[in-house]
Amino acid sequence: MRKIKVALAGNPNSGKTSIFNELTGSHQHVGNWPGVTVAKKEGQFRYGDVSVEVVDLPGTYSLSPYSIDERIARDFIVKEKPDIVVVIVDSSNFDRNLYFLTEILELTGAAVVALNMTDIIRKKGVTIDTQTLSRVLKVPIVETVGNKGIGIEKLKQTIVEWASIYRKHAPEALELDYGRDLNKRIDALTEQLDACNLPFKSHWAAVKLMEDDRDIEECIKKTPTCGPVLESAALFREEIESITGEEPATRVIARRYGFGHGLIKEVVTETRVVDKEIELTDKLDRFFTNRYVGIPVFLIIMWLAFQLVFKIGNPLADLLNIFFTWLGNITSSALSALHSPAFITSLLVNGIIGGVGSVVVFLPNIMLLYIVIAFLEDTGYMARAAFVMDRVMHALGLHGKSFIPMVISFGCNIPGILSTRTLKSEKDRILTILIIPLMSCSARLPIYVLFASAFFPGKEGNIIFLMYTIGIVLAIAMARIFKALFFKAKTAPLIMELPPYRMPQFSGVVIHMWERSLMFLKKAGTVILLAVVFIWALSSLPPGVSYASKSSLVGQIGVIFAPLLKPAGFGIWQAAVALVFGFLAKEIVVGTLGTLLGAQGAALKTALTAYFTPLSAFSFMLMSLIYVPCIAAVSAIWKETNLKWALFTVLYSIVLGWSVSVIVYQIGSLF
Repeated sequence: MRKIKVALAGNPNSGKTSIFNELTGSHQHVGNWPGVTVAKKEGQFRYGDVSVEVVDLPGTYSLSPYSIDERIARDFIVKEKPDIVVVIVDSSNFDRNLYFLTEILELTGAAVVALNMTDIIRKKGVTIDTQTLSRVLKVPIVETVGNKGIGIEKLKQTIVEWASIYRKHAPEALELDYGRDLNKRIDALTEQLDACNLPFKSHWAAVKLMEDDRDIEECIKKTPTCGPVLESAALFREEIESITGEEPATRVIARRYGFGHGLIKEVVTETRVVDKEIELTDKLDRFFTNRYVGIPVFLIIMWLAFQLVFKIGNPLADLLNIFFTWLGNITSSALSALHSPAFITSLLVNGIIGGVGSVVVFLPNIMLLYIVIAFLEDTGYMARAAFVMDRVMHALGLHGKSFIPMVISFGCNIPGILSTRTLKSEKDRILTILIIPLMSCSARLPIYVLFASAFFPGKEGNIIFLMYTIGIVLAIAMARIFKALFFKAKTAPLIMELPPYRMPQFSGVVIHMWERSLMFLKKAGTVILLAVVFIWALSSLPPGVSYASKSSLVGQIGVIFAPLLKPAGFGIWQAAVALVFGFLAKEIVVGTLGTLLGAQGAALKTALTAYFTPLSAFSFMLMSLIYVPCIAAVSAIWKETNLKWALFTVLYSIVLGWSVSVIVYQIGSLF
C-alpha cells in the first residue's frame, strides 16, 4: 500500500480541527511534539490503495518563528517535507488568511488549499473565483464546509492525486514580486544559496535572509561553504534600508499584503451589499458582548453548565457506583471461596477496586464538563467571554486575554498554563500562570461532587458553581496583589479576534470530550492506581496492625499533619492523608478517602457524615480548591517559567488554602 504524509496548516479558528476530524474520524491520536509540551495531533485515512498520514500543525497567523507554535509548524514543513501541505483558509475571513497562505506557498509548492466555510460567504452574497485563484497560486483549490463534512471526499481525492503528480514533477513555489531593489538582491542571494545544498528552497531562504530571520541564519552558519552568503545578506539589508528608508522585513511584509489585496480584487465578488444586512453574528454579539449584560450572561451560562454536570451526571455516576460495588462484592466472595489470603482480598477490594472505583465513578460528570467546554469553545462563545471580562480583568491588573487560559483550566490546569504562550508580555504570562492553579480543574470535580452530594442534597449544582466562582474571584484578587508586588508595568489593551458563531460539529465535540476523558482514565489506570495501592500498603503496615487504623503507617503520617488542619474543621488524620497524597493528583483525594474508609459511592458519602459537618465539608472543599497544585501542574509551571516561580506557587497556595479554610470555618462556627 502506497503511503503519503500530509500536514494541515492554517490560522486559528479557520476550521482546521473540523477538517482534521472529518478526514481522520476515529483514526487519530494525541501526543506531544518532540522536546516541548505542545500537543501533536496525528491521524490517518485510506483512499483507494493509498494510506494517508495526517499531521495537524498548530494554528498560527504566520511562519515567522516568534512563538513555539510557529516554529513547530515551519520546522515540520521544512524538515519533515510532507508530500502535501493542506492550507485551511477561512473564506469568510479571506483577506486575513491570505498572508499565511502566501507564506506557505513561498515555502513549498506541494500544497492544496481547502477553501473552508464557503456556506457562510454564500449567505453573505460573496463569491470567490476558485479557478482564477488556483491559476494564480498554481495549486488546486477545494471548497469545503468542515463542520458539515461538505467537500471532504473531494479534498481526499485531490490530496492523493496531487501527491502523485508532485512526486513526478517537483512543484514550483510561489515567488512574489518584491520590487526591483529587493528582487535584485534576493536573486543574488538565491544564486549563492543554490551552491549550499540546503534542506529548503534557495529563493525562500533568500527572502528570509532579507527579513533577517535568525533561525535561517543559524542553519546556514552550520554549512561552512555558505559563510559569504550571510555577509552578502547583511550588506544587502543595509543597502535596502539606505535606499528606501525602511527595513527590508517591513517591505517584504508590505509586499505580501499588497499581493493579497490585489488577489482579492481579482477573485472576490460581492453580489449584494452585505453591510446593510444585520447578520446573525452581529445580533448575538449585541447581547453576549453587551457591557451590562455580558458578565451576568456568562455567569448564568456557567451556572447552567454545572447544573447539567450534576443533574445528568450523577444518575450515571450512581450506575457506575453500583457496578463497582457489585465488582467488589463478587471479588470478595470469589477470593473467599478460593481461601485467598486476607491481604490479597484487602488489596483488591479495599485498595484497587475501592480506591480507583471511588474516582472512576465520577467519569460521567467529567465527560459532561468536557462536552460543555468543547461546545462553548466551538461555538465561538469563549472568545466573547474573554472580551466581556476584559474590562474587569484590566481594572484588576490582568490582561483580558488571560481569561481564556483561566477558562481552559476548568478542564485541566496544565493546558491552561501552556496556553498562556498566546500572551505577548512575559509579565502578563507569568502573572496568569501564577493564578491558574486556583481554577477548579476536572480533577477537583470528584471532590466537589462527593461532598456536595453528601452534605448539600438538592443544592449540589449551586455548591459546585460556587466553588468554581470562588476560584475565579480568588484568582483575580491574587492577580491584583501580585501585580502590585511583582509586575507593576501597565497592562496592554485587549485586541483579539472574535470568530463568527458556528454550530459545533457533533463529532468534533465528542472527539474533544473523549480525548480529554481518555487522559483521565489513563491517569486512573496509572498514577491513581499506583497511589491507592501505595496508600493501601501504608494502611496495612506494620504487619498485624488493623487496616487503615491510626496505628498504621498511613495513620501515623496523618497524625502528624492533622493538628494543622483542626482550625479548619477537619482535623482527622484521614483528611490529612488525603490532602497530602492529593499533591500527586487531585483525584487521589477521593481515592484515598475511599481506600481508608473502605467504601465508595453512596457508602462513602454515608461514611463521611461521621467525620464532617456541612461547614467542615465546605471548608475541606475550599482547601481542596486552593492548596498546592498537583505535581504535574507544578512541573508545567517550572518548565514555562523557572524553579523560583514554581516554588512560590506551591508556597502561596498552601498558605492561602489554609488561611481561607480556617477563616470560613471559624466565622461559620459563630453562627
